[in-house]
Amino acid sequence: MGFLPISRQEMTALGIQQPDFVFVSGDAYCDHPSFGTAIISRILERHGFSVCILSQPDINNPKDFLEFGKPKLGWLVSSGNIDSMVNHYTVALRHRKKDYYTPGGVMGKRPDRAVIRYSETIRKIDPNGNIILGGVEASLRRMGHYDYWSDSVHKSILLDADADILVYGMAELAIVEVAEALQSGFDLQYLTYVKGTVVKTEDPAFIPSNAIHLPTFQTIQKNRFEYAKSFMLQYKNSDSIIAKPLVEQYGTAYVIQNPPTRPLTEFEMDEVYDLPFMRAPHPDLEKQGHIAAMDEIKFLITANRGCFGGCSFCALTSHQGRVIQSRSKESIVKEAKQIIQDKDFKGYIHDVGGPTANFYRKACEKQETYGVCANKACIGYETCNNLIVTHEDYLDVLRTLRELDGVKKVFIRSGIRYDYLMYDKNEEFFKELVEHHVSGQLKVAPEHVSPDVLKAMGKPTRNLYDRFVKRYYEINASLNKNQFLVPYLMSSHPGSTLKDAIILAEYVRDMNYNPEQVQDFYPTPLTMATTMYHTGLDPRTLEPIYVAKSKHEKAMQRALIQYRNPKNYDLVMEALTKANRRDLIGKGKHCLVSSRRPFKHIKPSK
Repeated sequence: MGFLPISRQEMTALGIQQPDFVFVSGDAYCDHPSFGTAIISRILERHGFSVCILSQPDINNPKDFLEFGKPKLGWLVSSGNIDSMVNHYTVALRHRKKDYYTPGGVMGKRPDRAVIRYSETIRKIDPNGNIILGGVEASLRRMGHYDYWSDSVHKSILLDADADILVYGMAELAIVEVAEALQSGFDLQYLTYVKGTVVKTEDPAFIPSNAIHLPTFQTIQKNRFEYAKSFMLQYKNSDSIIAKPLVEQYGTAYVIQNPPTRPLTEFEMDEVYDLPFMRAPHPDLEKQGHIAAMDEIKFLITANRGCFGGCSFCALTSHQGRVIQSRSKESIVKEAKQIIQDKDFKGYIHDVGGPTANFYRKACEKQETYGVCANKACIGYETCNNLIVTHEDYLDVLRTLRELDGVKKVFIRSGIRYDYLMYDKNEEFFKELVEHHVSGQLKVAPEHVSPDVLKAMGKPTRNLYDRFVKRYYEINASLNKNQFLVPYLMSSHPGSTLKDAIILAEYVRDMNYNPEQVQDFYPTPLTMATTMYHTGLDPRTLEPIYVAKSKHEKAMQRALIQYRNPKNYDLVMEALTKANRRDLIGKGKHCLVSSRRPFKHIKPSK
């Protein structure tokens, strides 16, 4: 088994005269299970469909799109592993310099709003072709949504792209059902019932009788209260067991979101990761330049999907869901043995995890029958009493991997939920994490310490993080290790005033941190925090919430966290003065900055 074809020559060499599907992707084709394009294409191949990969075609050259001719069944369209707008722009709306999913890091190989642009070009060359959208960019824009880059509310991307159907979430189950329907001669305009899809219609007869009608698109464009209400209806209907269809009206047209597909079973997860991936970029693309995105994931093992953390700023629950789906230990070990045989493997497995590494089982048994609670978080600022906390199975996997011949070290680099770890009364995992699975420093995400901001974020209390930090260093000392913590901190999240930013700056001072990088809150589609940012309301309560929107205030909040940097002196002085906290200016140990401007460091001349 080799790579899927990326050229007509490769297609004909495989005996394919006309492919069933052409997959248009904004990424360079990497045949690795960390890439959605590879997973969906291999799933279709497993079910007997031929797929050709059109990697980063030029939208200004329609001939690029006809490399394989027109497909029999349809065009699959994705921006790739990353949203094209996030890929291109920083939160300050500055152009990024590198695209790590492109050979040589060249920027500009995928267009802005790639899903829409690709679909527009396809529609010109194949007016009657079936266009099926998928991937993160499409999935998180499946209904009317706030668009940060234009500061406006956009339609469902299904309409803006003039596509026929949108498959959201991880999509393995839905894409096969759609493909088999097309193979049977089904017209996509009548395929309105498949779970995990979004469809459009002008015939009200296709609207399910149990559907929930969201506020109309025209309403959410004009009314922020209605926008917030619409978001919460979507948020509460994101579980495969309890969700109902959702309908959003656009004049005479309707966009219907069917309930999500059910979570994959352990057996099905194992099957996905047992597909014949080459675990490398296509050689012809690698010749054009190194694809840096492969560096971190080549020797990574995905152990689970989903996250019951529910952080307000994260869209993961809207894409992968809140129900944890895990692979068996046997499947993970089998992949590890494949990795060990790689000629470039040096003995280090870079990661064994998922969105949250130590979420290796469902949050509670009730989810199996009744689904995820619509009005209650499993874990966060407050934690559900039904939460089952155990690292037993995950620890068993890690111990087995550590014993494999050829493995020197197994690291955990995907996020560790320190709150979940602290709730585990058995410290076996904590101790073995520190002893065996930290590469000198452990990255964790307290994000903030102000109670008001943590509540808005859905993150645990500062007290819990302090306890975690204390215990982490105690365990290191007991093992004669000198390993550090690297905390991720976020500025300007909805709910954060200058007062809250100063609370975080004082915490950084007291802990003697010197964060080199601070993440400004980035309003991406379909998150609770983005709804707060756009509406100025907490959608859970419809109460007003403070939002820092001006570039200058955002700069002040970020500068406060990095107050040690001399370049931030003026901003920190202004912020402290504006917040009436001049007590933090001076020479005392508690002060953030001196009353006199520091000399800038001048590099010695050569």
